[in-house]
Amino acid sequence: MPVRLSKELINRLPALLQQHQSAFQATGGLHGAAVSTKSGDLLRVREDIGRHNAVDKVIGSLFRDGATPLSDSILMVSSRASFELVQKAIVAGIPALASVGAPSTLAVHLAREFGLTLLGFVRDGRFNVYAGEVA
Repeated sequence: MPVRLSKELINRLPALLQQHQSAFQATGGLHGAAVSTKSGDLLRVREDIGRHNAVDKVIGSLFRDGATPLSDSILMVSSRASFELVQKAIVAGIPALASVGAPSTLAVHLAREFGLTLLGFVRDGRFNVYAGEVA
């Protein structure tokens, strides 16, 4: 499941997500989740008050459209990366998860065990790699 991602794409992801978060722009209080290809084409964005719900919505909508597994994609979330979000990405066949916040220790262990690329603190033109590789 490993995927190599460019630093340029990773640094573009937060802005790409935020551009498509109309409810967040209006309220400042919603989480967002986006799935894009590793070349940067946005596949889907969803928002919700709960970060888990936003991820369920974005993956679920792609599943309903028959687009899974998403083996050539990356999941970007506007929150921290918990064990459960890593688990959802793995089940959906998404090989990489990027978050604007920190990953939990359990999320890092699970990502390493299943070969998921896990990135945290993706913001302000920088990021940390907790599992996997970046080109």
